[in-house]
Amino acid sequence: MSSPSAISLYDTRAFFEKALQYGVQHGIIGAEKIEAMRVEGPKGMVQIARYFGNEYLRPELEKARDRMVNLISLYLEHSCDGDLQQAAESLRDFSLLSRSKGGSDMLKALIAMPQTSHFGMNERAGFTDEHIPLLAKWSLRNLADYQAELARRSHVAQVVDAAVWLAAELGMDAAELEEAGADAEAVIRTALLVLATGRSEMPDWVAFEKMIAALRKKHGAVSPAVAAALPLAVPKKLPAHLRDVVEAVRQSVMADAPKILDTALPPRQLFDRSPAFMGRYFWVEDGLNEVDHHDRQASAVWTKVTGGNADDGSLLTLFLCVAAGSAPKTLLTEKSAATLLRKIRKSGFNPALAHQYIADHAPVQHQDAYASLWNDFVEEAQATLQSDAVHAHHDALALLRRECYVQ
Repeated sequence: MSSPSAISLYDTRAFFEKALQYGVQHGIIGAEKIEAMRVEGPKGMVQIARYFGNEYLRPELEKARDRMVNLISLYLEHSCDGDLQQAAESLRDFSLLSRSKGGSDMLKALIAMPQTSHFGMNERAGFTDEHIPLLAKWSLRNLADYQAELARRSHVAQVVDAAVWLAAELGMDAAELEEAGADAEAVIRTALLVLATGRSEMPDWVAFEKMIAALRKKHGAVSPAVAAALPLAVPKKLPAHLRDVVEAVRQSVMADAPKILDTALPPRQLFDRSPAFMGRYFWVEDGLNEVDHHDRQASAVWTKVTGGNADDGSLLTLFLCVAAGSAPKTLLTEKSAATLLRKIRKSGFNPALAHQYIADHAPVQHQDAYASLWNDFVEEAQATLQSDAVHAHHDALALLRRECYVQ
Protein backbone atom coordinates (compact mmCIF):
# COMPACT_ATOMS: atom_id res chain seq x y z
CA MET A 1 0.00 0.00 0.00
CA SER A 2 1.25 3.42 -0.78
CA SER A 3 2.04 5.75 2.10
CA PRO A 4 -0.51 8.48 2.83
CA SER A 5 0.12 11.78 1.06
CA ALA A 6 1.81 14.46 3.14
CA ILE A 7 -0.35 17.44 3.97
CA SER A 8 1.20 20.93 3.98
CA LEU A 9 -0.59 23.86 5.56
CA TYR A 10 -0.49 27.28 3.94
CA ASP A 11 -0.40 29.98 6.58
CA THR A 12 -2.15 33.10 5.27
CA ARG A 13 -1.76 35.13 8.45
CA ALA A 14 0.03 38.46 8.38
CA PHE A 15 3.70 38.22 9.30
CA PHE A 16 3.06 40.51 12.26
CA GLU A 17 0.58 37.99 13.67
CA LYS A 18 3.01 35.11 13.14
CA ALA A 19 5.83 36.97 14.85
CA LEU A 20 3.60 38.00 17.76
CA GLN A 21 2.37 34.45 18.32
CA TYR A 22 5.90 33.10 18.06
CA GLY A 23 7.08 35.66 20.61
CA VAL A 24 4.32 34.76 23.07
CA GLN A 25 4.80 30.98 22.67
CA HIS A 26 8.58 31.22 23.16
CA GLY A 27 8.49 33.63 26.08
CA ILE A 28 9.99 36.52 24.11
CA ILE A 29 6.97 38.79 24.46
CA GLY A 30 5.41 39.04 27.93
CA ALA A 31 2.08 40.21 29.27
CA GLU A 32 3.34 43.72 29.93
CA LYS A 33 4.34 44.17 26.29
CA ILE A 34 1.02 42.76 25.12
CA GLU A 35 -0.80 45.33 27.26
CA ALA A 36 1.35 48.13 25.81
CA MET A 37 0.41 46.95 22.30
CA ARG A 38 -3.28 47.07 23.22
CA VAL A 39 -2.86 50.73 24.13
CA GLU A 40 -0.68 51.60 21.13
CA GLY A 41 -2.78 49.84 18.51
CA PRO A 42 -5.87 52.10 18.59
CA LYS A 43 -3.69 55.24 18.67
CA GLY A 44 -1.84 54.07 15.58
CA MET A 45 -5.07 53.25 13.77
CA VAL A 46 -6.46 56.74 14.41
CA GLN A 47 -3.24 58.39 13.20
CA ILE A 48 -3.21 56.31 10.02
CA ALA A 49 -6.92 56.94 9.34
CA ARG A 50 -6.35 60.68 9.80
CA TYR A 51 -3.32 60.65 7.45
CA PHE A 52 -5.12 58.84 4.64
CA GLY A 53 -8.65 60.12 5.11
CA ASN A 54 -10.99 60.54 8.09
CA GLU A 55 -10.48 59.11 11.59
CA TYR A 56 -14.19 59.53 12.44
CA LEU A 57 -15.55 57.02 9.93
CA ARG A 58 -15.68 53.34 10.89
CA PRO A 59 -14.74 52.03 7.40
CA GLU A 60 -11.69 54.31 7.43
CA LEU A 61 -10.67 53.02 10.87
CA GLU A 62 -11.08 49.41 9.75
CA LYS A 63 -8.92 50.05 6.69
CA ALA A 64 -6.41 51.85 8.94
CA ARG A 65 -6.18 48.70 11.06
CA ASP A 66 -5.42 46.63 7.96
CA ARG A 67 -2.82 49.20 6.88
CA MET A 68 -1.15 49.23 10.28
CA VAL A 69 -0.92 45.44 10.42
CA ASN A 70 0.44 45.33 6.87
CA LEU A 71 2.99 48.10 7.44
CA ILE A 72 4.30 46.38 10.56
CA SER A 73 4.42 43.05 8.68
CA LEU A 74 6.30 44.61 5.76
CA TYR A 75 8.90 46.13 8.03
CA LEU A 76 9.41 43.06 10.20
CA GLU A 77 9.56 40.52 7.36
CA HIS A 78 11.91 42.71 5.29
CA SER A 79 14.22 43.87 8.07
CA CYS A 80 14.39 40.45 9.74
CA ASP A 81 14.58 38.53 6.45
CA GLY A 82 11.55 36.44 7.44
CA ASP A 83 13.12 35.22 10.71
CA LEU A 84 10.35 34.93 13.32
CA GLN A 85 12.81 34.94 16.25
CA GLN A 86 14.31 38.28 15.17
CA ALA A 87 10.86 39.69 14.37
CA ALA A 88 9.54 38.75 17.83
CA GLU A 89 12.56 40.38 19.47
CA SER A 90 11.98 43.52 17.39
CA LEU A 91 8.37 43.67 18.63
CA ARG A 92 9.62 43.21 22.21
CA ASP A 93 12.24 45.95 22.00
CA PHE A 94 10.38 48.61 20.03
CA SER A 95 6.91 50.13 19.89
CA LEU A 96 4.25 49.15 17.39
CA LEU A 97 4.17 52.71 16.09
CA SER A 98 7.90 52.61 15.31
CA ARG A 99 7.50 49.33 13.37
CA SER A 100 4.53 50.78 11.49
CA LYS A 101 6.53 53.92 10.72
CA GLY A 102 9.38 51.69 9.53
CA GLY A 103 7.06 50.09 6.98
CA SER A 104 5.74 53.47 5.91
CA ASP A 105 9.29 54.82 5.47
CA MET A 106 10.17 51.81 3.32
CA LEU A 107 7.26 52.54 1.00
CA LYS A 108 7.93 56.28 0.89
CA ALA A 109 11.53 55.62 -0.13
CA LEU A 110 10.31 53.20 -2.79
CA ILE A 111 7.80 55.67 -4.21
CA ALA A 112 10.46 58.41 -4.36
CA MET A 113 12.79 56.21 -6.44
CA PRO A 114 12.81 56.77 -10.23
CA GLN A 115 10.34 54.69 -12.19
CA THR A 116 11.88 55.37 -15.59
CA SER A 117 15.34 56.03 -16.94
CA HIS A 118 14.07 59.17 -18.69
CA PHE A 119 15.32 62.23 -16.80
CA GLY A 120 12.46 64.42 -17.91
CA MET A 121 9.87 62.06 -16.41
CA ASN A 122 11.34 61.66 -12.91
CA GLU A 123 10.87 63.79 -9.82
CA ARG A 124 13.87 64.43 -7.59
CA ALA A 125 12.00 66.14 -4.77
CA GLY A 126 11.53 62.92 -2.79
CA PHE A 127 8.22 61.89 -1.22
CA THR A 128 5.63 64.70 -1.13
CA ASP A 129 1.96 65.01 -0.18
CA GLU A 130 1.09 64.38 -3.83
CA HIS A 131 2.29 60.81 -3.34
CA ILE A 132 -0.08 60.05 -0.43
CA PRO A 133 -2.74 58.36 -2.64
CA LEU A 134 0.00 56.12 -4.05
CA LEU A 135 1.23 55.33 -0.55
CA ALA A 136 -2.35 54.41 0.37
CA LYS A 137 -2.34 51.75 -2.32
CA TRP A 138 1.10 50.42 -1.43
CA SER A 139 0.27 50.26 2.28
CA LEU A 140 -1.96 47.28 1.53
CA ARG A 141 0.46 45.45 -0.81
CA ASN A 142 2.49 42.42 0.29
CA LEU A 143 6.25 41.97 0.63
CA ALA A 144 6.60 40.13 -2.70
CA ASP A 145 5.09 43.12 -4.54
CA TYR A 146 7.39 45.48 -2.64
CA GLN A 147 10.50 43.44 -3.39
CA ALA A 148 9.69 43.12 -7.10
CA GLU A 149 9.12 46.87 -7.42
CA LEU A 150 12.22 47.62 -5.36
CA ALA A 151 14.35 45.46 -7.65
CA ARG A 152 12.94 47.16 -10.75
CA ARG A 153 13.36 50.68 -9.43
CA SER A 154 16.80 49.93 -8.00
CA HIS A 155 17.96 48.91 -11.47
CA VAL A 156 16.48 52.09 -12.96
CA ALA A 157 18.17 54.16 -10.24
CA GLN A 158 21.53 52.56 -11.02
CA VAL A 159 21.12 53.31 -14.73
CA VAL A 160 20.26 56.93 -13.88
CA ASP A 161 23.21 57.21 -11.48
CA ALA A 162 25.55 55.74 -14.09
CA ALA A 163 24.34 58.26 -16.67
CA VAL A 164 24.84 61.12 -14.21
CA TRP A 165 28.37 59.90 -13.39
CA LEU A 166 29.39 59.54 -17.04
CA ALA A 167 27.82 62.87 -18.01
CA ALA A 168 29.69 64.59 -15.16
CA GLU A 169 32.94 63.15 -16.54
CA LEU A 170 32.04 64.86 -19.83
CA GLY A 171 31.09 68.22 -18.38
CA MET A 172 27.32 67.89 -18.01
CA ASP A 173 25.39 67.77 -14.72
CA ALA A 174 22.11 66.14 -13.71
CA ALA A 175 20.16 69.41 -13.94
CA GLU A 176 21.23 69.81 -17.57
CA LEU A 177 20.21 66.22 -18.33
CA GLU A 178 16.78 66.88 -16.83
CA GLU A 179 16.40 70.09 -18.80
CA ALA A 180 17.37 68.24 -21.98
CA GLY A 181 14.85 65.48 -21.23
CA ALA A 182 17.55 62.89 -21.80
CA ASP A 183 17.14 59.13 -21.46
CA ALA A 184 19.75 57.63 -19.13
CA GLU A 185 20.61 54.67 -21.35
CA ALA A 186 20.94 56.99 -24.35
CA VAL A 187 23.34 59.16 -22.34
CA ILE A 188 25.42 56.10 -21.42
CA ARG A 189 25.58 54.89 -25.03
CA THR A 190 26.75 58.25 -26.29
CA ALA A 191 29.20 58.68 -23.41
CA LEU A 192 30.83 55.34 -24.26
CA LEU A 193 31.21 56.44 -27.89
CA VAL A 194 32.63 59.80 -26.79
CA LEU A 195 35.22 58.14 -24.55
CA ALA A 196 36.09 55.65 -27.31
CA THR A 197 36.94 58.53 -29.65
CA GLY A 198 39.05 60.37 -27.09
CA ARG A 199 36.68 63.33 -26.76
CA SER A 200 36.00 65.08 -23.47
CA GLU A 201 32.55 66.67 -23.81
CA MET A 202 29.00 65.59 -24.41
CA PRO A 203 28.38 66.36 -28.10
CA ASP A 204 25.81 68.49 -29.83
CA TRP A 205 24.54 67.10 -33.14
CA VAL A 206 27.40 68.56 -35.18
CA ALA A 207 30.02 67.01 -32.88
CA PHE A 208 28.05 63.75 -32.70
CA GLU A 209 27.99 63.50 -36.49
CA LYS A 210 31.74 64.15 -36.66
CA MET A 211 32.31 61.49 -34.00
CA ILE A 212 30.40 58.89 -36.02
CA ALA A 213 32.32 59.89 -39.15
CA ALA A 214 35.61 59.40 -37.27
CA LEU A 215 34.54 55.96 -36.05
CA ARG A 216 33.51 54.94 -39.57
CA LYS A 217 36.76 56.18 -41.05
CA LYS A 218 38.85 54.29 -38.51
CA HIS A 219 36.84 51.11 -37.98
CA GLY A 220 34.25 50.88 -40.75
CA ALA A 221 36.80 49.48 -43.19
CA VAL A 222 37.17 46.37 -41.03
CA SER A 223 33.61 45.25 -41.73
CA PRO A 224 30.40 46.65 -40.31
CA ALA A 225 29.45 43.09 -39.37
CA VAL A 226 32.35 42.87 -36.92
CA ALA A 227 30.97 44.48 -33.78
CA ALA A 228 34.30 44.11 -32.01
CA ALA A 229 35.61 46.89 -34.25
CA LEU A 230 34.21 49.45 -31.81
CA PRO A 231 36.77 50.03 -29.03
CA LEU A 232 34.23 50.47 -26.23
CA ALA A 233 35.24 49.98 -22.62
CA VAL A 234 33.65 50.52 -19.22
CA PRO A 235 35.61 53.37 -17.57
CA LYS A 236 38.01 52.11 -14.92
CA LYS A 237 37.05 54.88 -12.49
CA LEU A 238 33.35 53.98 -12.64
CA PRO A 239 32.02 53.03 -9.15
CA ALA A 240 31.85 49.27 -8.73
CA HIS A 241 28.09 49.15 -8.07
CA LEU A 242 27.42 50.76 -11.46
CA ARG A 243 29.67 48.56 -13.59
CA ASP A 244 27.07 45.87 -14.35
CA VAL A 245 24.46 48.29 -15.69
CA VAL A 246 27.03 50.12 -17.84
CA GLU A 247 28.35 46.82 -19.18
CA ALA A 248 24.81 45.82 -20.19
CA VAL A 249 24.39 49.10 -22.07
CA ARG A 250 27.84 48.68 -23.64
CA GLN A 251 26.72 45.35 -25.05
CA SER A 252 23.71 47.07 -26.63
CA VAL A 253 26.05 49.54 -28.37
CA MET A 254 28.14 46.65 -29.66
CA ALA A 255 24.94 45.16 -31.08
CA ASP A 256 24.32 48.49 -32.85
CA ALA A 257 27.87 48.52 -34.28
CA PRO A 258 27.04 47.11 -37.74
CA LYS A 259 24.72 50.04 -38.44
CA ILE A 260 26.85 52.62 -36.65
CA LEU A 261 29.83 51.71 -38.86
CA ASP A 262 27.83 51.36 -42.08
CA THR A 263 28.94 54.26 -44.29
CA ALA A 264 25.89 53.74 -46.52
CA LEU A 265 23.65 55.05 -43.72
CA PRO A 266 23.82 58.85 -43.27
CA PRO A 267 24.10 59.62 -39.52
CA ARG A 268 21.01 61.85 -39.47
CA GLN A 269 18.96 59.19 -41.24
CA LEU A 270 20.16 56.48 -38.86
CA PHE A 271 20.10 58.20 -35.47
CA ASP A 272 17.28 60.71 -35.88
CA ARG A 273 14.91 59.18 -38.43
CA SER A 274 15.13 55.40 -37.99
CA PRO A 275 12.42 54.13 -35.58
CA ALA A 276 14.81 51.64 -33.95
CA PHE A 277 17.42 54.35 -33.25
CA MET A 278 15.30 57.41 -32.46
CA GLY A 279 16.04 58.43 -28.87
CA ARG A 280 18.56 55.60 -28.48
CA TYR A 281 21.54 57.97 -28.44
CA PHE A 282 21.86 61.42 -26.93
CA TRP A 283 23.23 64.73 -28.11
CA VAL A 284 22.82 68.24 -26.75
CA GLU A 285 20.26 70.19 -28.74
CA ASP A 286 21.97 73.32 -30.04
CA GLY A 287 19.88 74.74 -32.86
CA LEU A 288 22.07 77.80 -33.36
CA ASN A 289 25.20 75.72 -33.79
CA GLU A 290 23.44 73.37 -36.21
CA VAL A 291 22.18 76.31 -38.28
CA ASP A 292 25.64 77.87 -38.26
CA HIS A 293 27.19 74.56 -39.30
CA HIS A 294 24.59 74.15 -42.06
CA ASP A 295 25.22 77.72 -43.24
CA ARG A 296 28.97 77.15 -43.38
CA GLN A 297 28.55 73.93 -45.34
CA ALA A 298 25.99 75.50 -47.69
CA SER A 299 28.16 78.56 -48.17
CA ALA A 300 31.15 76.41 -49.12
CA VAL A 301 29.12 74.44 -51.68
CA TRP A 302 27.49 77.58 -53.07
CA THR A 303 30.80 79.42 -53.44
CA LYS A 304 32.41 76.44 -55.15
CA VAL A 305 29.56 76.04 -57.66
CA THR A 306 28.95 79.70 -58.46
CA GLY A 307 32.57 80.77 -58.35
CA GLY A 308 31.35 83.95 -56.68
CA ASN A 309 29.09 84.87 -59.61
CA ALA A 310 25.74 86.26 -58.48
CA ASP A 311 24.38 87.82 -61.68
CA ASP A 312 20.95 86.68 -62.92
CA GLY A 313 22.35 84.94 -66.00
CA SER A 314 24.78 82.78 -63.99
CA LEU A 315 22.14 81.91 -61.41
CA LEU A 316 19.48 80.99 -63.98
CA THR A 317 22.02 78.81 -65.81
CA LEU A 318 22.76 77.03 -62.54
CA PHE A 319 19.08 76.51 -61.68
CA LEU A 320 18.28 75.34 -65.22
CA CYS A 321 20.99 72.68 -65.07
CA VAL A 322 19.71 71.41 -61.72
CA ALA A 323 16.07 71.34 -62.92
CA ALA A 324 17.16 69.31 -65.96
CA GLY A 325 18.99 66.80 -63.77
CA SER A 326 22.43 67.83 -65.03
CA ALA A 327 25.56 68.84 -63.14
CA PRO A 328 25.21 72.40 -61.80
CA LYS A 329 27.08 75.01 -63.88
CA THR A 330 26.93 78.78 -64.23
CA LEU A 331 28.27 78.80 -67.80
CA LEU A 332 27.20 76.83 -70.89
CA THR A 333 28.85 76.56 -74.26
CA GLU A 334 26.68 76.55 -77.37
CA LYS A 335 27.21 72.82 -77.62
CA SER A 336 26.38 72.07 -73.97
CA ALA A 337 23.31 74.33 -74.15
CA ALA A 338 22.01 72.36 -77.14
CA THR A 339 22.69 69.10 -75.28
CA LEU A 340 20.84 70.39 -72.23
CA LEU A 341 17.79 71.30 -74.32
CA ARG A 342 17.70 67.83 -75.90
CA LYS A 343 17.87 66.29 -72.43
CA ILE A 344 14.96 68.44 -71.25
CA ARG A 345 12.79 67.31 -74.17
CA LYS A 346 13.74 63.69 -73.62
CA SER A 347 13.76 63.37 -69.83
CA GLY A 348 11.65 66.30 -68.66
CA PHE A 349 12.07 69.49 -66.69
CA ASN A 350 11.54 69.65 -62.89
CA PRO A 351 11.62 73.23 -61.50
CA ALA A 352 11.14 71.90 -57.94
CA LEU A 353 14.66 70.47 -57.99
CA ALA A 354 16.05 73.98 -58.37
CA HIS A 355 13.91 75.23 -55.49
CA GLN A 356 15.28 72.46 -53.27
CA TYR A 357 18.81 73.29 -54.38
CA ILE A 358 18.27 76.92 -53.40
CA ALA A 359 16.94 75.87 -49.98
CA ASP A 360 19.85 73.49 -49.39
CA HIS A 361 22.75 75.58 -50.63
CA ALA A 362 21.97 79.25 -51.27
CA PRO A 363 22.73 81.86 -48.58
CA VAL A 364 19.64 82.19 -46.38
CA GLN A 365 19.39 85.93 -46.82
CA HIS A 366 19.15 85.56 -50.64
CA GLN A 367 16.96 82.48 -50.94
CA ASP A 368 13.66 84.33 -51.38
CA ALA A 369 15.09 86.56 -54.10
CA TYR A 370 16.64 83.60 -55.93
CA ALA A 371 13.38 81.62 -55.71
CA SER A 372 11.46 84.60 -57.12
CA LEU A 373 13.99 84.98 -59.98
CA TRP A 374 13.61 81.30 -60.79
CA ASN A 375 9.80 81.37 -60.65
CA ASP A 376 9.66 84.27 -63.10
CA PHE A 377 11.98 82.44 -65.49
CA VAL A 378 10.01 79.19 -65.32
CA GLU A 379 6.71 81.00 -65.95
CA GLU A 380 8.14 82.60 -69.09
CA ALA A 381 10.36 79.82 -70.41
CA GLN A 382 8.88 76.42 -69.51
CA ALA A 383 6.53 76.21 -72.50
CA THR A 384 9.33 77.08 -74.90
CA LEU A 385 11.82 74.70 -73.32
CA GLN A 386 9.44 71.75 -73.54
CA SER A 387 7.81 72.58 -76.88
CA ASP A 388 8.05 70.05 -79.70
CA ALA A 389 7.20 72.58 -82.43
CA VAL A 390 9.32 72.71 -85.61
CA HIS A 391 11.30 75.74 -84.57
CA ALA A 392 11.21 74.98 -80.82
CA HIS A 393 14.88 74.08 -80.50
CA HIS A 394 15.95 77.32 -82.23
CA ASP A 395 13.58 79.38 -80.04
CA ALA A 396 14.73 77.67 -76.84
CA LEU A 397 18.37 78.22 -77.68
CA ALA A 398 17.68 81.89 -78.35
CA LEU A 399 15.92 82.06 -74.95
CA LEU A 400 18.97 80.62 -73.18
CA ARG A 401 21.31 83.09 -74.93
CA ARG A 402 19.09 85.94 -73.73
CA GLU A 403 18.34 84.86 -70.13
CA CYS A 404 21.20 82.54 -69.20
CA TYR A 405 24.95 82.60 -69.63
CA VAL A 406 25.80 80.88 -72.90
CA GLN A 407 29.26 81.44 -74.35
